[in-house]
Amino acid sequence: MAGLSSDMIDDRDMLDQAVQAASQGDFARARTVAEEALEDGRGDPAAFHGFLGMICARSGELAAATQHLEQAHALRPQDITIACNLVSILMDQKREADALEVVSADLMRRDESLRVARFRGFLAQNLEEFSAAVEAYELIVAQQPGDFECWNNLGNARAGLGEHEKAETALRRAIAIDPGAAPARLNLVSALEALDRFEEAEAELVRAIDEFPDESQLPYRLYIFYKAQLKQEEALSALLKASERDPDSGDIWLKLGIEHGVLRQIGEAERAYRRAIELEPDAVDAYLGLAIQYEHSNREEELAPLIALAEANGVDDGALGFLRALEHRRAGQFAKGLEALSKVPAEIETERSAHIRATLLDRLGRSQEAFAAFEEAARLHEDNPTEPLRRAAELRHELSAELDLLTPEWISTWSPDKAVADRPDPIFLVGFPRSGTTLLDTILMGHPDATVLEEQPPLNIVDETIGGLTRLPALETEDIARARRKYFAEVERIGDVPASNLLIDKSPLFLQKVPLIQRLFPDARLILAMRHPCDVLLSCFMSNFRLNSAMSNFLRLEDAAQFYDLTFRHWQRSCELFPTNVHVVKYENLVEDVEAEVRPLFDFLGLEWRDQVLDHQRTAKARGLITTASYSQVTEPIYKRASGRWTRYRENLEPVLPVLEPWVRRYGYSL
Repeated sequence: MAGLSSDMIDDRDMLDQAVQAASQGDFARARTVAEEALEDGRGDPAAFHGFLGMICARSGELAAATQHLEQAHALRPQDITIACNLVSILMDQKREADALEVVSADLMRRDESLRVARFRGFLAQNLEEFSAAVEAYELIVAQQPGDFECWNNLGNARAGLGEHEKAETALRRAIAIDPGAAPARLNLVSALEALDRFEEAEAELVRAIDEFPDESQLPYRLYIFYKAQLKQEEALSALLKASERDPDSGDIWLKLGIEHGVLRQIGEAERAYRRAIELEPDAVDAYLGLAIQYEHSNREEELAPLIALAEANGVDDGALGFLRALEHRRAGQFAKGLEALSKVPAEIETERSAHIRATLLDRLGRSQEAFAAFEEAARLHEDNPTEPLRRAAELRHELSAELDLLTPEWISTWSPDKAVADRPDPIFLVGFPRSGTTLLDTILMGHPDATVLEEQPPLNIVDETIGGLTRLPALETEDIARARRKYFAEVERIGDVPASNLLIDKSPLFLQKVPLIQRLFPDARLILAMRHPCDVLLSCFMSNFRLNSAMSNFLRLEDAAQFYDLTFRHWQRSCELFPTNVHVVKYENLVEDVEAEVRPLFDFLGLEWRDQVLDHQRTAKARGLITTASYSQVTEPIYKRASGRWTRYRENLEPVLPVLEPWVRRYGYSL
C-alpha cells in the first residue's frame, strides 16, 4: 500500500497524531484518532478515509478498507495514490472489473508516474478488454522504451485483438531487450502460428529449446505444435524431451501414456501411465488410460488389480464406476455393467461411457434403448473439434470423383510400362470394416508361413508419394520400381518379413485402392471378406472407431450407407477394369464352419493346411495389441450372435435399405 499523498495533510494535528501512532505500531490508537476526526468533521475527510483504508487493509479488514478508500476516491477522483490503493484492495478481492473502472483512461493520461497505466493494462488484459490494454501499454513503452514486460504484454494484447503482425513486432522488441526470457519466445511462437508461418514457429521453438536447456515448457510447447500439425511421431519425441527436463511432472507422464497409446506402443504407454500414478496417486485419467490399454491388448485380468489400486489410492467413485463397467462388460455381466456406469459423472470419458452403455444395452437385448444410446454417442463424437462430418463428406466427394475417372477411356491413357517382379507381390486382405477381416487375419497369423500386416501405412505412404490415383497413368517402369521399393522398405521398417513367408497386407478400405495395387503389384491376389451389408453397416454405426476421415462416415447411418455404396462401386468398377484375382470369404460361413470356409482360402494362397490356424483365440492372445474395433471379439470363441443382428434393428435401418439393397442382392443375401 502506498503512503499518503502530500495534499491529504490538511488538519496536521489530528492527522499527525494518527500517523505517529501508526508509525509506532499502535494501530488501534491511530484508527481511533482518525475515526474521531471524521466524526467531528475536522480536517479533510478524503485524507482520513484514505488513511483508515490503509489501517483497515493492514489488519486484514478488506471490506472496511474498501469502503473507506471508495469514499476517499469519490471525494478525490484524481488522486493517484488513493486510486492505486483502492485498486490494490479490489484486486485482493478478485474484483478486477471494479478495479478497472477506478483506473480510467482519463486518470491514466493524467498520471506521470505511469502507475495507473500499469494497473490499467494488467486489469484490461486479464478481463480480455484488449483495446484498453493496448492503449495502456503503448503509453508506457512510449515513455519507457526499455520496459521488457510491457512490450511482452503489448504483444499479447495485440494478439488478443487478432493483430498478429503487430503482436510479432512487439514481442520481437521484448526479446531484443531480454533475450533470456523464455515466456516471450513462447508468445512469439503463438503469434507466428496465428500468421500461418509454421516453419518459422517451429524453428523458433527448436532454437529456444537449445538456448534454454532447463526449460521444460519449451519442448512441451513443441509437442502441442506438432500435435496441431498432426505430426504424431515428432510430437512424441518433443514430449519425451519435456519429460527428461521435468521428470516429476505427472501431467507430462499422463500425456506420454496417451501418445504412446496412439502409436500402439503398449509397453511404453503402460509404463508412462504407471509413472503418472506414482507421481499423482489420484490421477483419474491415468487409471482410465491404463484400463483402456488393458482392454485393447486383451489383458482383462489386469482390470481387477487396477481397480484395487485405484480404490487404495482414493480415486473417486465416478472413475471407479467406469473401471468396473469395463470389467463387468468383459465378464459378460451386462446388468452389473450398466449399474456401475450409472455412477460415472458426465465429464468422465463422456463419449466412451455413452458407447459402453449402448453396447451393454445391446447385449441385454434392449434394442431400441441401445440404438438411442448409440445415436447419443455418435452425436457426442460429431462435436469433435476436428469436424468429423465435414471430413467424412470430403472423403465421399473424393471417392465420387475417382469413380467418374474409372472408365475404359481413362485406362487407355496409361503408359504401357509394367512392374518388374523383383520379389513376390503381397496378398491384400480387404473388406468393408466390420466384415470379419480381423478374425480372418488372426486365423492367417496362426500359420507360420504367413506374415500379416494389420492396418499399417506402407501402401498409403506410397500412394501419397506417387500423388494419388490421377498420377497412375503417367508412371513409367522406373517410377513403378521406385514405388515398389518404397513399399517394401516401409514394410521392413515395421518388422522383418522372412523371405519364405507370404506377406498379407490387411486393411479393409484397400477396397478403394485396386487401381494402385494393380499398377504396382499386377500379380497380387486379393481376399475379399464379405458380410451381409446390413449387419456391416449396423456394426460400423455401433463401433467406437478413431475418427479419421473414413471412420467419421459411421456417425450417421445415411453417411455410412453412401460410403458403403461408393466403396463397393469403386471396388466393382475396378474389378471390371482390371484382371483382379479375388477370393471371397463370407463371414456367415466362417462363423458357421471355420475350417470349411478357410481351407479353400489356404489353397488359394498356396499355404499348406495347419490345424493350429483354427485356434484363433491362442493366436489373438499372442498378438498383443489389436488395433481394430474387433479387439475383444477375436479373443472369444467364434460366435454367431452378430449374424443377422440387423433384423432386430430393421426399423432403424429402413431409411438406408434402398441404398444397400443392390449390394445385398449382388452378394447373395436377402432382406
